[in-house]
Amino acid sequence: MRDTTLLVEALKVSAYTVPTTAAEGDGTFAWDSTTMVLVQAEAGAWTGLGWTYAPAACVELIKELLEPAVNGLSVFDVPAASEAMARTVRNASRPGLAAYAISAVDCALWDLKARVLDLPLHRLLGAARSEVDVYGSGGFTTYSEEQLRDQLEHWTMVQQIPRVKIKIGQDRGTSTARDLSRIGQARSIVGPNVALFVDANGAYTAKQAVRVFQAAADQNIVWFEEPVSSDHLDGLREVRQLITADVAAGEYGTDLFYFERMCAADAVDCLQVDVSRCGGITEWLRVAAVAAAHGLEISGHCAPNLSIAAAAGTPNFRHLEWFHDHVRIEDIFFDGAADPQGGSVRPADNPGNGLTFREHDALKYRVGRP
Repeated sequence: MRDTTLLVEALKVSAYTVPTTAAEGDGTFAWDSTTMVLVQAEAGAWTGLGWTYAPAACVELIKELLEPAVNGLSVFDVPAASEAMARTVRNASRPGLAAYAISAVDCALWDLKARVLDLPLHRLLGAARSEVDVYGSGGFTTYSEEQLRDQLEHWTMVQQIPRVKIKIGQDRGTSTARDLSRIGQARSIVGPNVALFVDANGAYTAKQAVRVFQAAADQNIVWFEEPVSSDHLDGLREVRQLITADVAAGEYGTDLFYFERMCAADAVDCLQVDVSRCGGITEWLRVAAVAAAHGLEISGHCAPNLSIAAAAGTPNFRHLEWFHDHVRIEDIFFDGAADPQGGSVRPADNPGNGLTFREHDALKYRVGRP
């Protein structure tokens, strides 16, 4: 029998910045590196892993505010830790960076609990499915025609993923001719039987988004992500009412009320949730329940290997974003990273999330030193 008095003893926190392999950008932002903040929650002989993709400043936030809040709590009472963290960041503001930090710790604590119990994490949560569908995501606006072709062919021909997403909204929505050209290129590469998604990252106005969709009507777009800013609920609803593709948003949500407002506004056909931003697995499960109450499915945004167990345990789950940047980093950093061959991934059968941190391989990317 496991020791039910086992307590959280420490949070080991580190940040890693990994350069991109090429210039990357979308309709409203460009970047040349991605930073992961990794949390290792320790109790006795066990260590749980969690992370978020956020500025390295998250490290100090976790050490100063969150570690004192969770140390000494039972490893089995993760919801209590979630509540303690939410209370302790009240004056630091829960929405935003603090929520990213809470997410990393919460995921690490769920992983720790599963490892202590010697259970796969999806079994601890309770599985609703044995496989999680994924879609290939990247298709950056900064890509050349050759780069876009190589990526799309890798997903569809090599990995046999039947859903792919590209970025549009070039130059904050001022280059719609290029957007339409790239949509046409993507369709010609993947053929008629692959589901084509587009993501404007909030670059358009509502009427502009509708015009772009109508101009690309022959390309059979089935998913239009953030056609307008995710904060513009009226605009999302307007686009949703005027196009046939599913409208999706929610990736920036960091508290339950954000998601409830989006659902109540009839702003989306599918609610996006990011386990590394929303408050971790604890909040993911609550958000999924809110979406279900509004008759909606959820889709996992980014951080794919962190999301698989929660996705497997969510009845109203649609698919998980297999995001190029995060997949590449997680493949470098962890043994046991999932393989999307055929368009789906299976949760690990090993205890916890099934991952082992390759600290030696990650060390060259570390921001600062212990």
